[in-house]
Amino acid sequence: MTTSTLSTATKKFSRPAEASGTFLIGDIPVHRLGFGAMQLTGDGVWGEPDDHSEAIAVLRRALELGINLIDTADSYGPEVSERLIAEALHPYPADLLIATKAGFQRPGPDQWVEDGRPEHLRSAVEGSLGRLRLERIDLLQLHRIDPKVAMEDQIGALVDLQRAGKIRYIGLSEVSVKQIEAVRRITPIVSVQNRYNLVDRDSEEVLEHCTRENLGFIPWFPLATGDLVKHDGLLTRIAKRLNARPAQIALAWLLRKSPAILPIPGTSKVKHLEENTAAALIELNDSTMQDLERLARS
Repeated sequence: MTTSTLSTATKKFSRPAEASGTFLIGDIPVHRLGFGAMQLTGDGVWGEPDDHSEAIAVLRRALELGINLIDTADSYGPEVSERLIAEALHPYPADLLIATKAGFQRPGPDQWVEDGRPEHLRSAVEGSLGRLRLERIDLLQLHRIDPKVAMEDQIGALVDLQRAGKIRYIGLSEVSVKQIEAVRRITPIVSVQNRYNLVDRDSEEVLEHCTRENLGFIPWFPLATGDLVKHDGLLTRIAKRLNARPAQIALAWLLRKSPAILPIPGTSKVKHLEENTAAALIELNDSTMQDLERLARS
C-alpha cells in the first residue's frame, strides 16, 4: 500500500502474512514473512520471558496473522523458546514449519560458544524433538560451522540424523558462498540464515547466490533501523509518506529485494508483531526501492 490505506488494509486482510508471497522450503510451502522466536526469552537470550502469557499470545497471534514459518534454536533460552512454541501451538497446524538450529553451547547470558561435535549435534536434535513434541524436525539449521571440528563431521552428523528420519531438511547459518558450495558437495541444503538488513549488506554475495540457486535466504536481525530513524532522514520521510513505520519499510524492502528472502522479525509483544506483519501489505515502487538502495550504500 502506498497511501494512508495501510491501516485500513490491515483490518481488511486478517492474515496479512499471506500477502508476502510463498516460497518452497524443499517441498514445504511457507509464507515469506515469518517469525523469529529468539526475543521471547529473557535478557541476553537467557531464561524465561518477563511476561509468559504475552509470549504465548504472540505465538498464537502469529498463526492468526497467516505466519506459518517460525524460526527458533535450542540455544534460545537455552531451550526456553522451543518449549514456549510447543506450549502455545501444539498440536501444530499441518501447514506450520518450525525451523530450529543446533551448534551452540550457552554457558550464560549473551554467551555463545560454538560446538559442532557430532555427539553434541545428535544430543541437541534429540532435545529439540522432545521440547517441540515432534517426531521429525522439518528444517534443522547448523547454527554455525564450528572451526574446531571438521566440517565433514558436522554435516555428516546431520545427514545421519536425516537418514534416521529425525530431520527432513538441512540449512546453514552465517556462512560464505564458499562454505555453502562445500556443504552442497556433501548433501543438499534448502536454506541459509545470515545477518542481513537495509544497512548491513555484508551477505549480499550470499543472497545473490541463494537467489540464483533457489535457496531460502533467512535474514536475521532484519530491523536494524537504528540511527536511520533518529533524525528526519530518508527512511523516516519514506515511512511518513506511506503512513508506515520505518521498521515496516525495512521489512517491505527485504520482501521486494529478492523472492528468496524470508524475513523473520522477532518480538515479545503482540502489538509489534501485528505492526511487523502488516509490512507484507506495503508496496514499494521502483523509485522508492532505488532511494532505499542509495541509503543502504551511504
